[in-house]
Amino acid sequence: MAETLEELTYDYEDEGTLVRKQIDKAVLTKGSWATVMFLFQELDRAKGKFRPPKMAIVRFKKSKGTYRKQSSFNISNEKQARQIVEVFEGWYPKISEIAAALGEADDAPGETDDAPGDDADGSD
Repeated sequence: MAETLEELTYDYEDEGTLVRKQIDKAVLTKGSWATVMFLFQELDRAKGKFRPPKMAIVRFKKSKGTYRKQSSFNISNEKQARQIVEVFEGWYPKISEIAAALGEADDAPGETDDAPGDDADGSD
């Protein structure tokens, strides 16, 4: 298990064969609860080739000095990714409107995470 976010990888080997390879990684939140996005490919064993890239959003919890995967969501194709973006773009004006009505700053949503013990400043 990884002790730092930099050590986290989405590569996965099965019986010595790389069956999932990480292409890129973006750390979205840091702290005792971390959120990381991975761009990756999975091996098509029948063809011996890697499939088109997918994305995953993975939540990790740091416990006893190491990060452990808590949950994940795979975005399997471009259509699904664009649908998610479309929903976000439609919801954020509503979020801003409600936050303004409550007297909160426009950038309040997303500043903190809802997970217990999340440390937004990146300290562990």
